Amino acid sequence: MGLFDIFKTPEEARPKADKLVVPGEEVEELGDTELEEPDFDDSKCAPADRAERGPFDSEEATLEGPMVDLGSLRIPAREGMGLRLEVEEKTKRLVAVALDYRESTVQVQAFASPRSTGLWNRIRVQLAEQVEQQGGSARELETDLGIELETRLPLMAGAPDGAYRAARFIGVDGPRWFLRAVLSGKALHDEDAAREVEELFRSIIVVRGDRPIPPRDLLPIQIPEAMAQQLGK
Repeated sequence: MGLFDIFKTPEEARPKADKLVVPGEEVEELGDTELEEPDFDDSKCAPADRAERGPFDSEEATLEGPMVDLGSLRIPAREGMGLRLEVEEKTKRLVAVALDYRESTVQVQAFASPRSTGLWNRIRVQLAEQVEQQGGSARELETDLGIELETRLPLMAGAPDGAYRAARFIGVDGPRWFLRAVLSGKALHDEDAAREVEELFRSIIVVRGDRPIPPRDLLPIQIPEAMAQQLGK
């Protein structure tokens, strides 16, 4: 399915919040490998000023201006920003949004989460384990966005020795949702690009909705009406 490789269930392939995402290439399936379940803090993990500066819940947002409405995600339109929708090949459903901005890419997904507890503290550990099992490295960083995961994964066969693919994983626990982003490109090494891309990420609005959705399940993404009309021509 391209950018997103997911665990399979007997019923169907369902994107989960704790599955590794590697920008730009497929990664190996981990099959039935059991990840360790260490003790973890299940409190919510988010910037202290999340409600004021984002990422926002739809009931908090006061942003004005044109928005790209993707169902569970609303993205403020910005000059120079490209938007791509990632499709799962088997089911043909939308599973992620990729924003190209300032020579960087931010790939985002929103998932359902419990009302009173968070997901990121546990998921961060599980993602780090997956990276290490695939021969890469991962380390935690404390930033204005909370605790991030900086990763390096070896490139696929045929790449030069020592070549790797770097990414930053960001997780934000909101009210009944969890937003995960993967940053790649110039924002990984350029402070100005990183600041602008982080501001873009913080401008995202998550629309959780009222219907019951199991924790860690992907919130549905919809094609904007204008885009759907163009595809239908």
